[in-house]
Amino acid sequence: MAKDPKPENGRASSGASRGGSRVPGKGSGGRGRTRPPTTVVTQQKPWGLIAAAVAVVVAAAAIIGYAVVQVNEANADKVTEASQITGLETFDYAAGQEHVTTPVSYTESPPVGGPHDGEWADCTGTVYDVDIRHENAVHSMEHGATWITYDPELIADGDLATLEELVEGTSGLMLSPYAGLGSPISLQSWNHQLTVDSADDIRVQQYADFMTYNAEFYPEVGASCENPLFITDPLVAGDGSRGTDAMATDAPTTSTPAAETTSAP
Repeated sequence: MAKDPKPENGRASSGASRGGSRVPGKGSGGRGRTRPPTTVVTQQKPWGLIAAAVAVVVAAAAIIGYAVVQVNEANADKVTEASQITGLETFDYAAGQEHVTTPVSYTESPPVGGPHDGEWADCTGTVYDVDIRHENAVHSMEHGATWITYDPELIADGDLATLEELVEGTSGLMLSPYAGLGSPISLQSWNHQLTVDSADDIRVQQYADFMTYNAEFYPEVGASCENPLFITDPLVAGDGSRGTDAMATDAPTTSTPAAETTSAP
C-alpha cells in the first residue's frame, strides 16, 4: 500500500499556525492593548460676560444719545445775531458820551445810553437790593454790562430768585429793582433793551449770553466792571454824584447839566 505523504519541512504545522485565528494587535498571551476612551469636553459660552458687555454698550449709547440731544437743544436756543432775540429794541447812542455830575433826563426808562456819571456801578455779577443811580448804571453799560431791572411790585418771588441766580458772580451782569418800571423785568445794555414778563422766558438767557460784553455793541471794549466802592456804598436813584472823589472814573467829568438825551429807535 502507498504511504501517505508526510508534510515537508513542517509545512503543515506552520501552515496551521499561519492559518490560525490570531487576533491582530494582541500579544502572544492573548491580551491586547486598548486605547483609553477619549472624553470630549464642550466649552460653555460665557453668557454672563456677554450680557454684561451688551448692557455696557447699550448704556453708553443711551448716554451719548442723551448728551447729543441736550447739546442740540442748547444750540437750538442760542442766537448768533441780535435780530434773533424776539422783541429786542435797538437805539442809536453814539460812543464818547460825556460824563456829568448832574442828573440826566433820559428818554428811555430804564435808560440805554447817553450822558452818564464818571463813576460806574459795579457790574461783576452784582445783585443790588436798591434802585441804583441810573447815571452810574449807564456808565456800566458803556463798559459792556447788561443791566437787568425788575419792578418790585410786579415780579414774582420765584422769578426774582431765578434772576439772582443768573446774575450773581457772573461778570458783566448786574441786577437791581427799578421803581415804576411798568413791566416785571427789563434787560438793557448799550443801545439795546428787552422787556419780558417772566424770568423763565428763554430770551432772558439769550440776552445775557449774547449781549453782555459783545464788542459789536458797546463803546469801551475792555473797560473794567469792578468798583468795590459802589458795592459797599451804592448810590441810589435821586442821590448826587460822588464826582471826582469817586474811586472809579475813567474820563474828564463836567458839572454842566446834560441836555435831555434822545435816541432814534
